[in-house]
This record gives sequence, C-alpha cells and structure tokens, in this order.
Amino acid sequence: MITLTSRAATRVRTMQAELTAPTKRLRVFVETGGCSGFQYGMSFDERKEGDAELESEGVSFFVDPSSLAYLSGSNIDFDDGLHGKGFEIKNPNAQSTCGCGKSFN
Repeated sequence: MITLTSRAATRVRTMQAELTAPTKRLRVFVETGGCSGFQYGMSFDERKEGDAELESEGVSFFVDPSSLAYLSGSNIDFDDGLHGKGFEIKNPNAQSTCGCGKSFN
C-alpha cells in the first residue's frame, strides 16, 4: 500500500483540476538514475496494462508493477512551506537516500 498525506492529496487534486485531459490520473513510479541508483517520479497519465490502481485520501493513482515493489509501504507528503521541498516520498524500503530526497537505493 502507498499512502498520501492530506496535504499531498489536496495538492494532487488541485493539479488534476488544472489538466486539460480529465481522464489522466497521478502516476507514481521509480526509474533508474539519480545519485543513489533509483529516482522517484510522478506524472499525470492514462492507465496502462498491468498498472495497479490505488487510492488514498480520496485520490486514485496508478503504479506499474515494478515500481510497486520498490514503493510498497511508502508515504507521500507535500510541503509548500518556507523551505518546502514539494512532494516528498518516505520509503521504508530505501536502504539509503541522497541529500535531495529524490533518489535512493
């Protein structure tokens, strides 16, 4: 399971309302790269074959099967305060993360 905080869910709903294609939903994924080996990614996309469709805080989102294995148990927050980092993924499966918080191994 992947969960969104209420702040993250509010931000996703705001962003989704601004889309010109209302059928697109949030996609959370992991890809190779970043300074630690893997990096997190988020985009708005259509559902693809094999995707898991998850829901948290009333927000429905997609995760591909390989990313789900890395992200299981993660919590996604959004910080827009003075030193806000934007979206932040707290991943219990990450052995280490880089200073920016966007990549892990």
